[in-house]
Amino acid sequence: MQRYFLTEPYEVKEHYTITGENYHHIVRVMRMESGQQVFLAFSDQLAIIAEIIDITEEAVFLKEISKEQAEKELPVNVTIACGYPKGDKLEWVVQKGTELGSHRFIGFPAKASVVKWDSKKLVKKTDRLKKIATEAAEQSHRQFVPDIVLLEKEQELMDVFSRYDKVLIAYEESAKVGERSRFATALSELVVGESILIIFGPEGGFSPAEIEKFQEYGGVVCGLGPRILRAETAPLYALSAISYQFELV
Repeated sequence: MQRYFLTEPYEVKEHYTITGENYHHIVRVMRMESGQQVFLAFSDQLAIIAEIIDITEEAVFLKEISKEQAEKELPVNVTIACGYPKGDKLEWVVQKGTELGSHRFIGFPAKASVVKWDSKKLVKKTDRLKKIATEAAEQSHRQFVPDIVLLEKEQELMDVFSRYDKVLIAYEESAKVGERSRFATALSELVVGESILIIFGPEGGFSPAEIEKFQEYGGVVCGLGPRILRAETAPLYALSAISYQFELV
């Protein structure tokens, strides 16, 4: 069953109206007709099963059949922050990270980042990543689409540390010296409903100066096991570990 994300919060209505891109997808791409059902996911993470009752030249009208009962979201709020990597690696992280349950993605220019995006490029890149996140959220039956935030300065990332219950920095030098406990300890201390920000470097990792600055703002450096992971692999490793901790144990 197709899933469509709406920008407004859920409220009981006699009917729901879909226009714009979702209308185009329902009518032109899927060629749906009255009587067919879809999922409608609202901005407050509630979702319903709705049936098409009418299609006009400009809108699709639907009525609520039932509420979606299954909980699809991680019980903790996870933000993945990545120093801008090369090529399409950030797109990969957003796509797969959405499937794995991330609530938000933040991109930022680390010292080792090769790519340098100006404000105009950041707007285009944000739009592209939002589309990727939406498609991944539809495929994985998420109840909302993760936020995408692309920053112009690394300092802007540190300015949001205080919004999170925990801030971790994945640091390859910690892995090299065998540090393995801080990540596991942080996850064991997380309580349902709390938030965690996990920061990953680009190819080349973080400089000692960056690590020192992150720590000054309250970040905790940790390793992610005995192996050195690629920039696009490490965020997915962390999300998988969080899913195991909170959804499978």
